[in-house]
Amino acid sequence: MVEMQKLWYLFIWLKRIRYCCGFGIQSPSDYWLVRYVINEHWPYYQYETLGKDDEWLRQKLGRLYFRLANWLQPDMIVSDDYRDYLSAGCHTASFGDAGRLLRLALTGDYHSKIASIYNKVTSDSVLVVEGIQHDKRFWRELIADYRTGITFDLYYCGIVLFDKKRHKKNYIINF
Repeated sequence: MVEMQKLWYLFIWLKRIRYCCGFGIQSPSDYWLVRYVINEHWPYYQYETLGKDDEWLRQKLGRLYFRLANWLQPDMIVSDDYRDYLSAGCHTASFGDAGRLLRLALTGDYHSKIASIYNKVTSDSVLVVEGIQHDKRFWRELIADYRTGITFDLYYCGIVLFDKKRHKKNYIINF
């Protein structure tokens, strides 16, 4: 079973290989975000201590959350999981129900959660939607929603920026 899952992840990676390293991204700020936050491969200062016993995908997503928190340096983080990664990325952040960095897992009643999230976000908020491959229709609705701006499809999760001053765009990223 584990070997089949590894083969599937390899297939997904090969299918998205043309979206590596920010290829095709014309916006300098979006390119920077993809190259130096989302797909950063250099080891960060906390990698050795974080998630040693985590499974491969949890560690991959945890490191992404760490890099996002390190980049944003938010005062408040909305997440019910990955707290060790997020707090390592931003030592001054606290956890609550409103914040600049938000996480939504597509489990349970996530349709009602997204409505409350829309009421809490500002133009500098970042939402990470975990498990977008399980409900592609919901992800497409998020992309099309007038309240969202730039979106990044990483297959395992999606990142939504809410800056309405910028042209709406969805990027597929090989993560």
